[in-house]
Amino acid sequence: MPRTRVKICGIKDVDSALAASDAGADAIGLVFVSKSPRCVTMEEAEKIIGALGPFVEPVALFCDAPTERVISMTHELGIHTIQLHGNEPISYVNYLEPSAHQVIKAMAATTDLDVMLWLEQCANLSAILLDTPPAKDATLTGGSGETFDWSAFSPDARHGWPATILAGGLNPANVGDAIRAMRPYAVDVSSGVEATRGVKDVQLIHDFCAAVRKADESS
Repeated sequence: MPRTRVKICGIKDVDSALAASDAGADAIGLVFVSKSPRCVTMEEAEKIIGALGPFVEPVALFCDAPTERVISMTHELGIHTIQLHGNEPISYVNYLEPSAHQVIKAMAATTDLDVMLWLEQCANLSAILLDTPPAKDATLTGGSGETFDWSAFSPDARHGWPATILAGGLNPANVGDAIRAMRPYAVDVSSGVEATRGVKDVQLIHDFCAAVRKADESS
């Protein structure tokens, strides 16, 4: 079984970023959504990126932001991977520069996903991120800390899909079961490695990455 990649999302400070890197994470997520408790400023993001090792990828997370803002901020920060958590259409993504940006599109894990349409029509789609469907009053896909039915998105059910990232309610205790059920390309965690809302816990980050490695070794 290929190694499952790990992304620690909602990083807000250098210490948390270094903890993720030390634990073996492949990527960190920087949230640029003002309503999120994990939102970072450009200045904070610059410090975090500057502290990262060369093999940890920073990912910029936006939600229905103007494309000009996305392009300007990611160019200034030197970020090449963008994660979109809003209602962005395919035309929005295609407006971004394929040579400069690869896009992870977050989608709610429902039965009416239009993944193949995105794959066929989006020039710079890198991966699909499956997250728990949001509550009715939520403005952001994901971030609820709740899981969904992983068995409904087995490798057979995802035949022909691009790389799939699994998110939604993951933590050190359940990520192994999630990996065995879905065999995703990567797993993405935020609230599951926090001491309090928006504040990362170093030990939980290490425990999560260790649980992913253990699941890979036992599969």
